Amino acid sequence: MKPDTTSGARILSRKIRVSILLILSLFLTGIHAPQSFAEKGVGLLITPSMLSAIPQDKRVVVDTRPAWKFLFGHIPGAINLDDWWEFTYKSEGVKGLLKDDKTFIAEKFAPLGFSPGKSIIIYGEPDDPWRTDGRFFWMFEYYGFQKVSLLDGGFASWKKADKKIERGRQNPTPQEKSALNSINLNLDVIADKSMINKYFLSNNFMIIDNRTQKEFDGATPYGSPKGGHIPNAIHIHWSEFFQADGTLKTQSALNSLLRQNEIRPNQEIIVYCTGGVRSGMAYFVFRYLGYKVRNYDGSWWDWSRSSLLVEHSG
Repeated sequence: MKPDTTSGARILSRKIRVSILLILSLFLTGIHAPQSFAEKGVGLLITPSMLSAIPQDKRVVVDTRPAWKFLFGHIPGAINLDDWWEFTYKSEGVKGLLKDDKTFIAEKFAPLGFSPGKSIIIYGEPDDPWRTDGRFFWMFEYYGFQKVSLLDGGFASWKKADKKIERGRQNPTPQEKSALNSINLNLDVIADKSMINKYFLSNNFMIIDNRTQKEFDGATPYGSPKGGHIPNAIHIHWSEFFQADGTLKTQSALNSLLRQNEIRPNQEIIVYCTGGVRSGMAYFVFRYLGYKVRNYDGSWWDWSRSSLLVEHSG
């Protein structure tokens, strides 16, 4: 029998069309595109316009400024958490340790409207010397919330964008405590002194001190029993990640800073400061850049009380 060459051509043509469509769909959806740092950071850092686009019933906006500033003006619908100490406990003289009791978490946050399905957007103010909004970002990630973001530039950027401002007390929409039963603590984002003592000589880990240079060199302005820094730690003051107006530096500038300090993308990062607050902001930056990072909540208050090694500069 003579072969049907026209049928064969149609089959071949159909295969070509299918292949072209498949390639085009992969290109458009980016399924096989390499994940860039920008893609890794999507959703972690948002602008005022992006925040405005999220329906109020789908979000919880957290204002970390002092309560009196909140009363005089805040983002509409925001709730005020101005005291990071409220979420800490003291153990064997070490203060600033993060509470991790799930009953406490549910009893504290359900009345304020938190639930696992909502986005949590946190903001503070650029001139806060400790940038407690970073500590709250890390805390919510440790508490198991999946959609946590920071407002770039804080409340100042909201006002600069000429967005609506609300005054007075907060008026949250409470959730059932059972709504928070499904969250689980994320132990991959926290460090302690035993972990650091085990890994501070490993090339796979980088320990970063986010305090001032004077503290790194040995000053103890916050009541630590001794000065210095963790052996092999490098120093990057948390403010080096930000521009003067409190907005995050560009990714190229951030990556350049990390290269200058010989930090590699394949390293696991451990950040610390005095009590895990300033380093909470550094934690956010490394998360934004796609690094695996942990925050040491005990930080220098903990390490300086132990018998573990201490280094001094000079």
